[in-house]
Order: sequence, then C-alpha cells, then structure tokens
Amino acid sequence: MWLASVSWWRVTERIDILGVRVSAIDMETALDTVDHWVRRRERRYICVTGVHGIMESQRDARLKDIHNRAGLVTPDGMPLVWISHMMGFKQVARVYGPDLMLAVCKRSGTAGYRHFFFGGAPGVAETLVTVIRKRFPGIRIAGAFSPSFQPLLPDEIERAVRIINAACADIVWVGFGTPKQEQWMDSAVGLVNAPVLIGCGAAFDFLSGTKPQAPRWMQRSGLEWTFRLMTEPRRLWRRYLIGNSKFVWLMFLQALARRRPSLNTGS
Repeated sequence: MWLASVSWWRVTERIDILGVRVSAIDMETALDTVDHWVRRRERRYICVTGVHGIMESQRDARLKDIHNRAGLVTPDGMPLVWISHMMGFKQVARVYGPDLMLAVCKRSGTAGYRHFFFGGAPGVAETLVTVIRKRFPGIRIAGAFSPSFQPLLPDEIERAVRIINAACADIVWVGFGTPKQEQWMDSAVGLVNAPVLIGCGAAFDFLSGTKPQAPRWMQRSGLEWTFRLMTEPRRLWRRYLIGNSKFVWLMFLQALARRRPSLNTGS
C-alpha cells in the first residue's frame, strides 16, 4: 500500500525559508506523492524551487502565496538542502527538476501515466518528447505545446487548458521558468483535468539538450550556479551575483531573529 511506503508527515512537513514553506522531502517521497495524487485524481501542483524562486518570492507576495499553497515545494538547489539539515530536517535531499522528470517518467512507465509537456521555447517541448521516448520506450506521451513567451492572457490560458484536457494527460510538465510557470499552474490547477502539474522550466532546456547541464560533481557541491553563470553571464549575472548574496544575508537575519528569544530568556 502507498501508506506503507510513505509517511504522510514527511510530505506535509515544511521548512520556513524566508517565508517560503519548502517541503521536507527526498526524491522517493516526491515520487510516491505524485503517484498517490495521480491514482486518487487529486488536482495539485508542484513548485520545483531553488534560491532563485525563494528570492523572487521576496519581491512578489503573490508568488510566495502560490508556493505556500502548492502540494509540494521541492528543494531544487543544494543551499535549500543544507539549510534544511541545519534546521534539523536531516531526511531532506535534493529534488532537482531534471532528475524529478526522469524519475517520474521511469516510474510511470509501468503505471501507464500520460505525460504532457507544456512550455519551453518553440520546438523545445517537441525535442524533449523525442529524448524522453528514446530514453523510456513505451512511455505514454499525451502531447506537447509551446505557446509564446509573452505573458499568458486569459484566452491563451483557456486555449492551453482545452488542448491539455483533450489530450487526457495525467501529469503536465510546465516549463516557462519562474514566476510564469508558477502563475500559470495557480490559474490552471482547477481547470486542467490532469491531477498533477509540475513546474520545472530548466528541465526542458537541459534534458532536450538546448542548454548544457553542469557536471554532477558541481551539482552535488552546490556549484551549479557558477557553471550556469559561465554559460549565460549576460542573462544570469544579476540572479547569481546579486540574488545569491542577498539570499545569504537574509538567511543570516532569519537565523539571528530565531535565536533572539533564547538569548533574551535569561535577562
């Protein structure tokens, strides 16, 4: 039984990282949770979130709220894993978007779940489908659709919902990047019949081969951001050099604020 393989408290327990409630999970728990939702036809969305998503949520109250209403907020980056461990959540492991996509596709092959790939630059979703089919022969692909990169208007949202529903998908992979993918999932979760929506923008580019992926040793050591900065300096310098520095400072302030009550108990 599902309950035998997953303790529900591990799914519902969250870690407050600058106001974003990150799920205290590992990859196996994430996979079991997706399977549970699909089987029960529960409509949920998953935010695959690293430092960038946390920092965007500091500037956008709606985005923070979207994260906190998600079925899961996976720790996509190693800094979130390390912070979780320091807060006492030793069970947390990285649930990285590309790895999550591959793991879900591998597991769902025997279950027969139908996948839909929604997003990416023109042609990327279709290329990704080709890669996934080669890697997992027999996997059921419901379809792929890449709309414009402009903000999705209500009529475009309705069109996308119609296309996805007509395909009878079970899992929809949403690849627009933060915050657009989170905003779309929030607006569509009650309209799309598919039980699970997963926002994992970078996975589209990395797994399709559109953009290079950092070596595993850099991913494990928390240095993936340096690789991405070197490959796309003009687009990402502000995110990593300014955003990451601000993240460290804000986490220091959060830790300091949490220590103050205990420091003042003796006075």
